[in-house]
Amino acid sequence: MKHHLYSKRGMAHLIVLLIICAGCNTNPSTEDNPIETVINSIKETYVPDKRVAIFELESKPSSEGYVVKGATNLPKALESFREELKKQQLQYVDSIEVLPSQALEDKVYGVIKVSVSNLRGRPAHSAEMVTQAIMGTPVKVFQKNKNWYRIQTPDHYLGWVDSGGLSLMDKTQYEAWRNSDKLIYTKTYGHSFTEASGTSLVVSDLVFGNMLQLTSEHKDFFEVSYPDGKKAYIAKSEAAPYGQWKSQLPFDNASLVATSKKLLGVPYLWGGTSAKGVDCSGFTKTVYFMNGMIIPRDASQQVHEGILVDADGDFSTLVPGDLLFFGRKATDSTSERATHVGMWIGNNEFIHAAGDVHISSMDKEAHNFDEFNHNRYLRSKRLLNQKDEGILYLTEPDAL
Repeated sequence: MKHHLYSKRGMAHLIVLLIICAGCNTNPSTEDNPIETVINSIKETYVPDKRVAIFELESKPSSEGYVVKGATNLPKALESFREELKKQQLQYVDSIEVLPSQALEDKVYGVIKVSVSNLRGRPAHSAEMVTQAIMGTPVKVFQKNKNWYRIQTPDHYLGWVDSGGLSLMDKTQYEAWRNSDKLIYTKTYGHSFTEASGTSLVVSDLVFGNMLQLTSEHKDFFEVSYPDGKKAYIAKSEAAPYGQWKSQLPFDNASLVATSKKLLGVPYLWGGTSAKGVDCSGFTKTVYFMNGMIIPRDASQQVHEGILVDADGDFSTLVPGDLLFFGRKATDSTSERATHVGMWIGNNEFIHAAGDVHISSMDKEAHNFDEFNHNRYLRSKRLLNQKDEGILYLTEPDAL
């Protein structure tokens, strides 16, 4: 019995000793890392939005000081980072890759080759879909991971796409594609065919805004070439030569409203930006694209564009085409956050994607009054015919 008690006491002393030793652990990996502090500082300056820029560095202690690994597509940010480390006299091994990756060789350009390509947050089909890119979209290619490619769309959004959705190109091929005559698909949804006949075999499906190379005309059909060289025919009633289409863009309120109503009933899809499915900002982005404007991807980005037309819920100042933003209002302890967007169509109504694309009202007496969004309304912005850093017009030289 005495021996048993002694064992208990001995065990207690051992536990205390282990706790003390753990508290005295001087492993450098648990100490403050000065290089991580610099990395975070550079991110705050050069990468306020990681959705549109890459600066993914990490540092780990080593026998030679620190090893800094990672990649970036921001040469100026990297230069500032290196200068700051030199200034602080921090020793490190530089294993940073400047993108595009050398593993891509000269294939650092690409064009989306399927009607709608899903872009993921990570190089895996199980990863979150962050956005979509439609056929004919020219992209920059930064990295490769097995059969996945990290790309950037014309609105600067980043994502990973599998090889089945992308035609890789070198600069010569890319410029040839960009400078070729093109066709834009103007119907909400449809198909291309193997012959100049709607009864022939289907080549692929098509959605609003798809672009293909225009090669010739055959009575009621256009002959086209896909980014990967595949041939097909598209009914003339469902498409238009891209140059002609651009020259006829009215850039007016009525056209925005008409386009938006063509998407009524399209289901809500997180990350969606096509007629197959849209989220709230993907819907407004698609409507504006089909009216000749590329606007930022997300509601939290779109809210910073254009001019302010209302911040008090005085909807009498709005005109069709204005964007309404909703979300969390700022408080003493939290910042404002725009999480939803819709488009004003007049008559106290706005159209938006929530569940599906539908029309809601700000009139409390209307049958389609949207109390939820009315109560979290933030402001309205006018983007149509405005010049801003995040707005690109398809009529501008080399826009796409």
